[in-house]
Amino acid sequence: MSTTKRCYYETLEVERSADESTLKSAFRKLAMKWHPDRNPGDASSEVKFKEINEAYEVLKDGDKRAAYDRYGHAAFEQGMGGGAGFGAGFASSFSDIFEDLFGMAGQRGGRGTGRERGADLRYNMEISLEDAFKGKTAQIEIPVSVTCESCSGIGAKAGTKPKTCSTCGGAGRVRQAQGFFTLERTCPSCQGRGQIIEDPCPSCTGSGRVTRERTLSVNIPQGVEDGTRIRLAGEGEAGVRGGPPGDLYIFLSLASHAIFQRDGADLHCRVPISMVTAALGGEFEVPTIERGKTKVKVPSGTQTGRRFRITGKGMPVLRSRQVGDMYVQVAVETPQNLTKKQQELLAEFEKLSSGATQPEAAGFFTKVKDFFGSRANTP
Repeated sequence: MSTTKRCYYETLEVERSADESTLKSAFRKLAMKWHPDRNPGDASSEVKFKEINEAYEVLKDGDKRAAYDRYGHAAFEQGMGGGAGFGAGFASSFSDIFEDLFGMAGQRGGRGTGRERGADLRYNMEISLEDAFKGKTAQIEIPVSVTCESCSGIGAKAGTKPKTCSTCGGAGRVRQAQGFFTLERTCPSCQGRGQIIEDPCPSCTGSGRVTRERTLSVNIPQGVEDGTRIRLAGEGEAGVRGGPPGDLYIFLSLASHAIFQRDGADLHCRVPISMVTAALGGEFEVPTIERGKTKVKVPSGTQTGRRFRITGKGMPVLRSRQVGDMYVQVAVETPQNLTKKQQELLAEFEKLSSGATQPEAAGFFTKVKDFFGSRANTP
């Protein structure tokens, strides 16, 4: 076996028993890693890339592989054919990774049409919490590229037509030989369109598109959340020279609300209540998101932070019949700007109070007393 070349199996980093699938997978991985376009300025990558292709071209062919397994590299020397050069066989082996390397599926061997899909567009829309609760139909105005009416999207002046690109023959791609392999690249003359417009339309300067203000109707369903995306198919920019249009994506954000805070399908609100209501018990009304009212009963001795759950008064769940709940958290408000009489009554109340009326305070100060007592007894 010749000592000037590495073993083809070692080059592809596979065992000699590797099947066709394993060989192909190894070839894809290494070819993508060492392709010169992915390693600009690295001369060694081109050498490795050639070695990888040569090894795969031999081992993927049953007859060539059998000859190589028996005679090694000598099987392809002295005019026996095989790994030294690649014609149509290499084009076939390389084409199966062409899409992985460049994302050009379906472009090889065909003719360019000049038609390109239009770009997708994004529109940011802020809606209220009430709109998210009820759903709505909104009208929006956006500047967007539409098909030029003067040339019907062709891009050529009325009475003329685009001509086939002489550089690529209308394929939109040109081939360039690099050593023993050939690469396809976008045609520099027509930028991959396959056509040249010698006399462009004056309305769109040859692009086949013009910018217009367009009014669209957007259906916002019930229960949408902050960040919800709505897709309007075909409402993006018009395609170049009659190509299909892109899509429009509406990104929703919810404005802050004066009363409610949202947590998924649940709503939360904080309601101040008087010290008397908290102590004696009572009830109060709170608004609901559908602009109604509901009563909340407060038991005697209610403390700040206590939450009350109101079932079914939250937000609807998107594309579901489920509805969240509303949680009301109370905050006991300390009275301010007391009259002299009110101060006297509160002072009298304080004298009559005991640990039974303020168990949390009594418990805390008992702990404080025990804390200082334990420090006094520490030697």
